[in-house]
Amino acid sequence: MQRVFPVTVLAALLASCASPSTRIASGLERYGFDPARSACVGDRLERRLSLGQLQQLGRAAAAYGRDDPDPRRLDAGDLLRVAGEIKDPAVALEVGKALAGCTASA
Repeated sequence: MQRVFPVTVLAALLASCASPSTRIASGLERYGFDPARSACVGDRLERRLSLGQLQQLGRAAAAYGRDDPDPRRLDAGDLLRVAGEIKDPAVALEVGKALAGCTASA
């Protein structure tokens, strides 16, 4: 089952004054991640992905799971599947490393 992860979560990276890591963390919290893990993932993705890669991730997330009955929930597997839809393998690799590293440190 696919899930919706609206573009506002990650693509909003360009829309506000907050850092990309803060916007990623806020979006992940809204979709069910705990605050510590959200901040950790956001920090790692900001350091390891370019703005263009983050934009690709946001676009993929917006298209993901439009038929899900509960689009407000997102788990680590969903985020990894979203990243895997991107043609740039570095995105999925870095998302996977961030999720794994933040699980170990959380």
